[in-house]
Amino acid sequence: MTTSPASAPAGTTTSGRPRVVIIGSGFGGLFTAKALKRAPVDVTVIGKTSHHLFQPLLYQVATGILSEGEIAPATREVLRGQENARVVLGEVTDIDLANRTVTSTILGRSTVHPYDELVVAAGAGQSYFGNDRFAEFAPGMKSVDDALELRGRIFGAFELAELATDPAEIDRLLTFVVVGAGPTGVEMAGQIAELAHRTLRRDFRTIDPTQARVILLDAAPAVLPSFGEKLGDRARRQLNKIGVEVQLGAMVTDVDADGIEVKDADGQARRIQAATKIWAAGVQASPLGKQLAEQSGAEIDRAGRVAVQPDLTLPGHPEVHVVGDMMSLDRLPGVAQVAIQGGRYAAEAIKRRLAGKAPKGPFRYFDKGSMATISRYSAVAEIGKLKFEGFIAWVLWLVVHLMYIVGFRSRLTAVLHWVVSFLGPNRSQRVATQQQVYGRLALEQLGPHFSISKSGGPKDEVQATEDLTRRRSA
Repeated sequence: MTTSPASAPAGTTTSGRPRVVIIGSGFGGLFTAKALKRAPVDVTVIGKTSHHLFQPLLYQVATGILSEGEIAPATREVLRGQENARVVLGEVTDIDLANRTVTSTILGRSTVHPYDELVVAAGAGQSYFGNDRFAEFAPGMKSVDDALELRGRIFGAFELAELATDPAEIDRLLTFVVVGAGPTGVEMAGQIAELAHRTLRRDFRTIDPTQARVILLDAAPAVLPSFGEKLGDRARRQLNKIGVEVQLGAMVTDVDADGIEVKDADGQARRIQAATKIWAAGVQASPLGKQLAEQSGAEIDRAGRVAVQPDLTLPGHPEVHVVGDMMSLDRLPGVAQVAIQGGRYAAEAIKRRLAGKAPKGPFRYFDKGSMATISRYSAVAEIGKLKFEGFIAWVLWLVVHLMYIVGFRSRLTAVLHWVVSFLGPNRSQRVATQQQVYGRLALEQLGPHFSISKSGGPKDEVQATEDLTRRRSA
């Protein structure tokens, strides 16, 4: 594949219809695009990846329950039946509110996308609270790459322990530390414990996988604090029951290849020797939020989220809608339902605005509840004033998550893999390679120009005044 530095106003449409540009192919971006299916507009969806990621199930990819394809269908496949939608691969590097353009870049090629209406749903990444060096040794859980790397690290730790002869080294390899006692951390810790005690119990001859330590750390004083004290305590008891050591009031101060440094609430510092560390604490909104704030005068919070108007638009820019994890409004949680409802609301606002109709009214979020699995047949759920735990909550969790997996085929294969993993001791997705484990670090050391040079590199300067694809699109 060859690339060239292009400065093309992509999406110059000959249809004369309004151009809607959507940044992000997550829940907010995808549901906005789908809600505009019958609208008289040309839609361009710009995504950093070629897939739509169902992020709440990433931990199941990391622990061998599901394959990445079941939770990350191709965005083009999802939208291929939508004639007014076009999908573009690239990372948005610049938003110009004055000129109403968005610039995306992929392998050295920059493309300019004019817009009449803009929806920014670029999501959020992992936050290390100013300690970005931790990422080298403690991957987050925000992408398919993260999940595959963690799968390699988790299963690889058991393989290396089988070869080790030093008891201290075996202990280090069989110690897994998950940082963050929110839903992601709880679910991850629970599944690693199940791996050790059920799936891998009889697979090794030298080591005993059931002796693995799974530690869940958090500086907060409670597990699942957003679920309330009752469900949080239930989750903690269940985690302890399946072998997870819950250590609260423990703030991480340093991370390296061999372990993690912790400072307890009483000020005492200690070290945990652990080969595998997983970061599930904190999120940081896309840096595009800062660009929007600087150009519109909107405020941003500590997590980089943009303070939007009640109708999810920017101050002075009714044509710019911010949805999902990038927006800050009424302390709404960073969950999929906020993004889905926000995307649908933005789509309706665009249709009304272009039709000359009055705005529908301020965005109102309908809370459909919160859920988290702890282990096989055990979960906690909060739906309105109702609280569920144990098997009933686990069934509710299965049904709700199955509904939001995109595509019938993905739902079917997900159910089959759940049957294999939950009714029996096996996991169907246990393939792990060195490339998965070390690819990210190697690419970071090689630098951003490596991928461009290995893909043909930018060669010819291209100047264009029209859509280079000659297709009618936004």
